[in-house]
Order: sequence, then structure tokens, then C-alpha cells
Amino acid sequence: MSKRLCAEFLGTFWLVFGGCGSAVLAAAFPDVGIGLLGVSLAFGLTVLTMVYAVGGISGGHFNPAVSVGLLVAGRFPAKDLIPYVAAQIVGAVVGAVVLYLIASGKADFSLAGGFASNGYGEHSPGGYSMGAALLAEIVLTFMFLIIILRVTSGDVPAGFAPIAIGLTLTLIHLISIPVTNTSVNPARSTGPALLVGGWAIQQLWLFWVAPLLGAALAGFANNALFEKRPGVVVGTPA
Repeated sequence: MSKRLCAEFLGTFWLVFGGCGSAVLAAAFPDVGIGLLGVSLAFGLTVLTMVYAVGGISGGHFNPAVSVGLLVAGRFPAKDLIPYVAAQIVGAVVGAVVLYLIASGKADFSLAGGFASNGYGEHSPGGYSMGAALLAEIVLTFMFLIIILRVTSGDVPAGFAPIAIGLTLTLIHLISIPVTNTSVNPARSTGPALLVGGWAIQQLWLFWVAPLLGAALAGFANNALFEKRPGVVVGTPA
């Protein structure tokens, strides 16, 4: 278990540091900013690379919603849920702190810019309402988990599932960065929010409730709609 939790910590650290780091440090960098497309790709690449690196140890969840979805689908033991989620949150917070230490080395840096936090209403990049944000996060997390469950069900050649999962997360970001800055991952939302405080903490509830609900619905839907196949014992890459 200690090795599995270390893998979850490291994977979630890399997701937050790499994904949010691309948004904070590189998205609008003068002349060569990577923009929305680059940030979306960065999030997908963090998951893809870490699933290949440590997915064989922990299942490569890196996301409390993934752990919950797998639990509901019968792919993950309930006794391991709290330790996994704790490791994921700690990894996300440490990733956000390291990113802050780097970003604050720039003279005009300020957390007032949001620090890649998720938000709705006036804190949505595109000004989308709370209802729109809630629906987007539920639907996108639902689809994320459905894809994860299917590509790890035995129908996809071994070794290719992480590619599909990483590309799915890229697509999800391409869709929803304008709406919420994209969460689909409560740990990813928690790390930056704890540093920003204020509105980011006040709105954090949505980025726990919506992803967990979407993931649980996906677990039920997978079992109801598709033939159950032997899955990964301790989880599945995500």
C-alpha cells in the first residue's frame, strides 16, 4: 500500500504541477504562449506519462473522482478509497506549492490572477453560470470515467489505454477551459484553491460535488449498459 500511495502522490503532483504550471507559467508567455490548446495538451500529457510510469503500481488514478467511479463499478476496493484520496490531495497541494514557489519568482506575479483555480460566474474564464459549470463538470467527468472503464475492460490492446485516457483529458480541457478552467478532478481543484483562498475556497464545493457525482453515475452506467469484464484489480489508469 505504501508504494501505491506514493505512486498516487507522485502522479497527482505531476498532474497539478505540469497541467496548472502550463497555465500559470506558459499559457500567455510573451510571443510564444502556448494558449488553450497547449494547456489542454499539457494536462493530457501529465496523465499519459504518469500512467505509463506508475500506473502498474497503483492503477494510476491521480483523481478522487476516478477512484470513486472505479469503486462504484466494482473495480476498486472500498477500504482503499480514503488512503488513495488522501494521497491524491497531498500530491495536488504539494504540486501547487512548488508551482507557487517558482511562479512567485517573477516580479509581477500575483495570486489575484487565479493561479489556474477553477471557478464559475465572475470567476469562470468565459463568465459561465454556476448551473452551466455544474452540468459541464458532471457530464465531462461522466464521459471521462466511461472511457476509462471501457478502455481498461479488456477490449483495448494492452498498453494503449493510457493514450486514449490522456487524449480524452486533453479533449475535456479543450471543451471546458472557457467554462470552469476544467476540473473533473477534485484534488486538482483543491491544490490551487488552498493557495488562492477567498472565492476559490468558496466555490470549491462544486468541483468536488460535480466530478464525484459524474464519476459515480458512470460507474453505475458502465455496469448497467455494458458487459462486465475482468478489470484491473486495484484500479485503472487515469
